[in-house]
Amino acid sequence: MSSEAQERLAQALQRALKENGYRLTPARVAIVAALVGCGGHISADDLVARVHEQSAAVGRMTVYRTLELLSELGLIRPVYQGTGAAHYILLAEGHHHHLVCAHCARVIEFDDCVLENLGKVVAERYNFQLQSHLLELFGLCQDCQDG
Repeated sequence: MSSEAQERLAQALQRALKENGYRLTPARVAIVAALVGCGGHISADDLVARVHEQSAAVGRMTVYRTLELLSELGLIRPVYQGTGAAHYILLAEGHHHHLVCAHCARVIEFDDCVLENLGKVVAERYNFQLQSHLLELFGLCQDCQDG
């Protein structure tokens, strides 16, 4: 992601916080910047380390609370891919997709969103207002198929 795209994404996340009545503190700005800077695919502990590189004054619990808040707002989602610890992913475009190898745990991200129409049909059927989705497909990567 280009630095320009990262800046737009960071601004969108900050705007979402403000629009939902949350203050945009320097700590939250630093956390959002670190999250966007890593591509939005990071564990909480790794995010704490990244934030501390820029601002040592931001506490671990502030990072965890901000992750929880961003999750509640539907801007990020925790995913558990066999590592035990949650990794947080950005849902900047309302969706995120993974292929996960069941053998080596390799994660391949893809952008093709084939769920757009299916999501609408399912949401309508169950009278549900769809906000975002996360798709994870499990199988074997090419290396594990060949090995």
